[in-house]
Amino acid sequence: MSSPGEHPNGALGVETLGMTMRFGGFTALDDVSIRVHPGSFHALLGENGAGKSTLVKCMMGFYHATSGQMLVGGHEALVRDPRDAHALGLGMVYQHFTLVPSLTAAENLVISRRDTPAVIDWAAERAALAAFMDRMPFRVPLDLPVERLSAGERQKLEILKQLYLGRRFLILDEPTSVLTPDEADEVLGHVRAMCRAGEISVLMITHKFREVTAFADEVSVLRRGRHVGSGQVSDLDHADMAAMMIGAEAARAPAARTGKAGAPVLELSGLRARDRSGLKEIAIDGLTVRAGEVVGIAGISGNGQVELMEILTGQRPAEAGTIRVKGAPYRATRDEAHALAVRFLPEEPLRNACAGRMSVTENIAFRTFDLNGSGRRFWLSGREMRERAERLVASFKVKAASLDAPIAALSGGNVQRAVLARELTGNVSLLVISNPCFGLDFSAVAEIRARIMAARNAGAAILLMSEDLDEVMELSDRILVMSEGRIAFEAPAGAASLAEIGHHMGGHA
Repeated sequence: MSSPGEHPNGALGVETLGMTMRFGGFTALDDVSIRVHPGSFHALLGENGAGKSTLVKCMMGFYHATSGQMLVGGHEALVRDPRDAHALGLGMVYQHFTLVPSLTAAENLVISRRDTPAVIDWAAERAALAAFMDRMPFRVPLDLPVERLSAGERQKLEILKQLYLGRRFLILDEPTSVLTPDEADEVLGHVRAMCRAGEISVLMITHKFREVTAFADEVSVLRRGRHVGSGQVSDLDHADMAAMMIGAEAARAPAARTGKAGAPVLELSGLRARDRSGLKEIAIDGLTVRAGEVVGIAGISGNGQVELMEILTGQRPAEAGTIRVKGAPYRATRDEAHALAVRFLPEEPLRNACAGRMSVTENIAFRTFDLNGSGRRFWLSGREMRERAERLVASFKVKAASLDAPIAALSGGNVQRAVLARELTGNVSLLVISNPCFGLDFSAVAEIRARIMAARNAGAAILLMSEDLDEVMELSDRILVMSEGRIAFEAPAGAASLAEIGHHMGGHA
């Protein structure tokens, strides 16, 4: 595997040479050369906008590179469109499933072929599929509709489809974003085994360092469209990878955890509500968050986290139970939130915590525009609102062309910073957060997690709901798992193993 080419068992080596892609005056990819050896499991890292998607789209023929070459199996390859890529043995598994939900797994496989006949001989096709599955390291139920398969089974089927079509070099785009840790480890473990057997080569786009360390052989990093480093995974730690992605100075770790948990701040008891479908029950028998601690709730999407956030923000009524903040009954009114210093950072803040067409200044002023030092005011002070926004934008490093610009014009990370600036300024007793870093690049994630940890160290009680298990593990003092609308597991962060949490997330415990 010292040079690009082809493994005796079929795996292809692929190399880009000086790949450059310009869109008008913007250079999305600048002279990028990377090599994926035959039989290698190669990870591709980089922030949002670093050029990862542009690179693989050039490799697959969705884009025509402005300049540069690609070698497949050691030979120069002309890839004019995805059909050329497929003919060369290149395939791509996308972040979002491309299967037809109402068809069975077998039907999805058969119709994916270019040579599928108009009238299908299902007896012959099933015999051929059975022989194919016997050669595969993992299986899925072929006769079930895809809509009845688990997320892990669907991801396996997406990979099986590429292998069924004869692909020997696979590009995986965030392949574990909707999987439990157990499912992710199973899928990537099988993929790595096929790489080590020399049957396929893999280039995986990911943002999860744990998966890179656990499964990849080599890693390449893009930053601002340029290739800034590659290496053997065994020679790099997470700090090395982060430094390549965003620069050594920006990759500093967040503030250390200080202090101990204090008195209870948030207390839920016997809470009952309907979920979004109206068919299932959200049932939280007891949940307490203390001052100076982060309680993280892990769980796969759709297990009641959204409904719990809506209850705490007053968007969904509780049918039974009590919510108390600092010992006082709490019904999520604006006056109560102000008096008890309760703040929120909901998922998708541009939709759930902002008025997109209003200015950055106005959005930052939502909590305080009608207040002065002694209580309510009866007029608006545009000058005070702007001065406050200027201070907070500078303090929280919000990048905005103008404070008068609509907040919807900001990037996702800057919207998140603006909302944090509003919610974390002043006295904060309780901070309730949902998926604070979803879809953000590494530097925005580092900044936001540092702000959360600083609030915790200052004595705030923080309830963190996140589908990113690495985030929950990194930030939490105590970890809970939510499954089927209930708290299914609780443990101190130091005593909680990834495997145990993953089992409860998947409902297997």
